[in-house]
Amino acid sequence: MKFDLPPAMHMRPGTHPGAAAHHSASSSLRHPVNHIPTAGQPKQMPMMDYKAEDVHHSPFLVFYETTRACDLVCQHCRACAQSQAHPNQMSTQTSKAMIDELAKFPKPPLLVMTGGDPLKRHDIYELIRHGKSKGLRIAMTPSATPLVTAKAIGDLRDAGVSRMAISLDGADAKTHDAFRGIDGIFERSLRIIKDTHEAGLPMQINTTITKRNLHQVDAIAELINRPGVVLWSVFFLVPVGRGLREQGIEPAQYEQVFERLWHHAQTKNYGVKTTEAHHYRRFVLQQKGDPQANPTALAGKPKVQRAPIGISDGKGVMFISHVGDMYPSGFLPINCGHFPDKSPIDVYQNDMTFKDLRNPDQFSGKCGVCEFRKVCGGSRARAYALTRDPLASEPHCVYLPKAWSAGK
Repeated sequence: MKFDLPPAMHMRPGTHPGAAAHHSASSSLRHPVNHIPTAGQPKQMPMMDYKAEDVHHSPFLVFYETTRACDLVCQHCRACAQSQAHPNQMSTQTSKAMIDELAKFPKPPLLVMTGGDPLKRHDIYELIRHGKSKGLRIAMTPSATPLVTAKAIGDLRDAGVSRMAISLDGADAKTHDAFRGIDGIFERSLRIIKDTHEAGLPMQINTTITKRNLHQVDAIAELINRPGVVLWSVFFLVPVGRGLREQGIEPAQYEQVFERLWHHAQTKNYGVKTTEAHHYRRFVLQQKGDPQANPTALAGKPKVQRAPIGISDGKGVMFISHVGDMYPSGFLPINCGHFPDKSPIDVYQNDMTFKDLRNPDQFSGKCGVCEFRKVCGGSRARAYALTRDPLASEPHCVYLPKAWSAGK
């Protein structure tokens, strides 16, 4: 599951994904004031300080799959989560050592604790406190199970979580609960949204679009237009994990969904972003809009800070699995190294897969000559899933670049 960055919040003492940090999967929660830490103090790097060129040395977001243990059986699960933790899951000490390394990046990332279900780890609060002590911003994507009580949300906030994300994949219980594999998850998710708002934490909503809920895009947009929701991160299916059994939408239908998302981005109280549908940025730019625009309804309120346009798999994004394997993203299963054998800094900066993904001029087919390649670049994860080449053209984009058409 992905995140974005959270806004600088003043709702509680001292959130994308990011979501609640963001891609959701682009936001940060600290006040954007630069300062130079004195000896012994953790580095506090404001997310607004992250620039487009920083993708070459530091990820904007690092997703840490704390565990694959989860009590849900979601139909599109990337991780194929299980009821019990893997025996080789990183220990508390190894996880802390990995967090220490992340804090050493030139621009420390937003750390998104995901899973599985992070609350299935007995030491999750300890890991959050450790990350906060190192100066990292922390977001979390829990599963909507009975573990996410109002008390747990408050404890997560107090430990250092700055934003939460929860999934809503349908506008009604029938649709959403069918996605999640258990009855009652829809109502529990709505309660978690309410409890998170009351705890003073911003909330990101994640929705995965498939043929099951394609007709509900507008209804979901209305449903989540409620207090505390700052970002809607809309995922487009990549055939990995249990997603292999799901039905993805047709390329032309992406454009239809993009039109509705852009409408809601201009009219709702939350921001909108897409995950693994980077060509939404191209669509918005074609409308002469800003893909990272803050909702006009939020005028006068803390703004959601967004990542520089162009962030994608391996380019400002890194994923570390429950056993320490490192990937360009959770949807792009190319193993680029193992922690603690390799440092995440070395992998992100020097691994050739990561370096290639950060160079859109190397992409093949339409994407390689597209005038939007540096702000879009297509889904590298979907390209890999369908062609086994992470540098191939985005398979689900209908746009014909000017240079591509001229060469035909």
